Amino acid sequence: MTDVIATNRNTAILGMGATGLSVARFLSSIGKPFVFADSRAEPPHLQDVMRDYPDVPLVLGAFDEQLFANIDQVIVSPGISLQEPALVAARAAGVTLLGDVELFLEHAKAPVIAITGSNGKSTVTTLLGEMAAASGLSVGIGGNLGTPMLDLLDDKHQLYVLELSSFQLELLNDTRGAVSTLLNISPDHMDRYTGLQQYHAAKHRIFRGAGKVVVNREDPLTRPLLPSATPMVSFGLNQPDLGSFGLLQGPVEGYLALGAERLMSVKDVAIKGTHNLANALAALALGYSADLPMEAMLDTLKTYTGLPHRCENIAEINGALYIDDSKGTNVGATLAAIKGFGDADHKNLILIAGGQGKGQDFSDLQPAASDFVKHSILFGEDAAQIAETLNTVVDTRIVESLDAAVEQAHQLAAAGDIVLLSPACASFDMFSGFEERGRSFQKAVHRLGGSDEY
Repeated sequence: MTDVIATNRNTAILGMGATGLSVARFLSSIGKPFVFADSRAEPPHLQDVMRDYPDVPLVLGAFDEQLFANIDQVIVSPGISLQEPALVAARAAGVTLLGDVELFLEHAKAPVIAITGSNGKSTVTTLLGEMAAASGLSVGIGGNLGTPMLDLLDDKHQLYVLELSSFQLELLNDTRGAVSTLLNISPDHMDRYTGLQQYHAAKHRIFRGAGKVVVNREDPLTRPLLPSATPMVSFGLNQPDLGSFGLLQGPVEGYLALGAERLMSVKDVAIKGTHNLANALAALALGYSADLPMEAMLDTLKTYTGLPHRCENIAEINGALYIDDSKGTNVGATLAAIKGFGDADHKNLILIAGGQGKGQDFSDLQPAASDFVKHSILFGEDAAQIAETLNTVVDTRIVESLDAAVEQAHQLAAAGDIVLLSPACASFDMFSGFEERGRSFQKAVHRLGGSDEY
């Protein structure tokens, strides 16, 4: 197989974000010269680049075809659309476009587990990483989550667990035998893709060259078209077939199971919510496919409580529970949270949502909101658009800020209710990211409880 990075070619890195900087560090480590380019006149890491790479040519401002006049290969950061006119023209002229995933896979010397999905991929990635560590392995965990994957490369690692976004997958051609999964599919990033089909196609690139695959048997869109000889394990919240993972006797009183074998009680799983049972089963299926010991994986499920801002339990005030799901940045994630915390016997949720809708259709929220949500409180850029969907099935209010939403929820909440921040939207209209939005929610909740500590 030929090298992904050809040593005799002129190379450009597009984008000075976290991925671009990791690519620069990697290319420098192998002695490969490059040009750095960013469409912004003042990228956030410009001073770092000028300090660390004083001899590297920098091109700032809108990309144009002249940028690629003497360039043979371009490493494109995932935030840059491949439909950029200059990139389309460069590709047509024979310039090779690469992503950091291809570079990583060429140089990784340990097995790789590759994880994508519209929702749950960060939870599954970190949970599986902890399972691997509990198994005694040296494991590198990152990718779209946490540490950029090229910074993980280390000959001491015995396994890599990578979260991959659809953007990162757009340029992936061969996973080189990885254990690969697509956890679920629901519309996301419709401001970048022409529709669900194009988004689905990007996600399915994770199966190219996979050695083993894990699929969600309750979501047909996750099943790849691969030769029957490729080993495949499924997971789901229903009863499993032989060799697959699922639930026996349901999500409340039941058991996580491998085929007919009971593995552990649902009540012993530390992460809460029905959707997190699916994440737990996905992690088990992936670990099983990578030959991790079952005992270590089950022990991890008893202690792993989840990621910050992902269905995180913040406080109980006057008998009402406050949950931070700021990382719920699309409709599918919010739908999973609503169903995961909703009470089938009565409407127990006060939903706080809103932000930048990314071109999504919010109508999929309507049935679940009708079943489980007693009040919806909306804020941010696309609050009115969400209100058009929800106000026909639930009491809906629009407020000016997240602080105002928390205060309103406090006034409406009764003992036994759950106040759920699950925005279904990106945060960049009001915050630097979902983390800042989550911290702001937590501060507002703690103020309700009479505490300014956070």
